[in-house]
Amino acid sequence: MRVITLAGSPRFPSRSSALLEYAREKLTQVNVDVRHWHLQNFAPEDLLYARFDSPALQTLNEQLADADGLIIATPIYKASFSGALKTLLDLLPERALEGKIVLPLATGGTVAHMLAVDYALKPVLNALKAREILHGVFADDSQVQDYQHRPQFSPNLQKRLDDALETFWQALHRRDTAAPAFHTAPGVAHA
Repeated sequence: MRVITLAGSPRFPSRSSALLEYAREKLTQVNVDVRHWHLQNFAPEDLLYARFDSPALQTLNEQLADADGLIIATPIYKASFSGALKTLLDLLPERALEGKIVLPLATGGTVAHMLAVDYALKPVLNALKAREILHGVFADDSQVQDYQHRPQFSPNLQKRLDDALETFWQALHRRDTAAPAFHTAPGVAHA
């Protein structure tokens, strides 16, 4: 099983990338092949000038085609997701997320930004033909206690992330008759 993670913050490290790092660690523990991407993988001029032939963009498209799911993380600015992330998503083919399970993660200064995922990001993911866009996780800045080193979260956020990852895991395995539990011990291979 392969999952792409995409960090949509123009800054690294960031609160939203800390959420993504946590998700990557948890998925790796259950033997998911995780391919990580962030905005810094792309030359700014390739994004700004809509260079569809960008080598990085072509590689991302190839990896997305072979992936089962996508976890995308973004900061919320001015009631919407990162503009740089929007630029990247605009360069993806129309059906780039066809057949994919998508889990959105977002951070923002206050809970007032919580609905930006539903009203701004999800419509774009839907336009890219995602098979299923899961209910995401939004964290306000106070819930991400450390993002500079090893990610540390409030207990409430930790639980919501774990629950969302369990839902993501089950959605990826939905076509299987007996999906293994997400919290299976590390080292146990899954189909």
